Amino acid sequence: MNWYEKLNQYFPVEEMKSKEHMEILLQEKSDVYYKDEGKHHVLMYAEFPSFIFIDYVYVSKESRGQGVGHQLMEKLKRKQKPIILEVEPYDYKDTDSTKRLRFYQREGFKHALSIGYTRKSLATNENNTLEILYWSPTGENEEQIYQQMKRMYEDIHTYKDEEIYGKSYQPVEEVLTYGQERETSDIFKSLEEYEEKKKK
Repeated sequence: MNWYEKLNQYFPVEEMKSKEHMEILLQEKSDVYYKDEGKHHVLMYAEFPSFIFIDYVYVSKESRGQGVGHQLMEKLKRKQKPIILEVEPYDYKDTDSTKRLRFYQREGFKHALSIGYTRKSLATNENNTLEILYWSPTGENEEQIYQQMKRMYEDIHTYKDEEIYGKSYQPVEEVLTYGQERETSDIFKSLEEYEEKKKK
């Protein structure tokens, strides 16, 4: 399997960029968009002067629990910039969701509660709501993370979208919101509460 097939098998269709989109980013945004690939992992990320955005991270099933994900995070953390990523809302019925959140919690990520993020998938035409997690070595607040997310959305997610997909993603102001009342609780707290209940 090539790197794209690995990602495509692991991530839901509504979250996947096309292979063409990613290859264009790797070629035309080679100063920002990177692929870190090994036998057991694929990491796609964008590095800006003041932050890093993790687009996709995949670790093969046979090597999970062996510290591969931790090593990838450490490599990015050494750059001493905030790291931002998108995750699906917590679903206690989904063991992958639980493992993923436990991993990011161990890595010191926080849930950005004041940032709302819903965009229409060009593949399914359905709204897809994701939550924003971030790790910050320099104490960035959520408003700064929001501004960085806006930049990433315009520079990476929507780059040449019309040319590649034949239609455009929504403008950033329709997709990202900041500080509005949201009906969401901290996903790490929800995870802890569920684990506590399970013990009883």
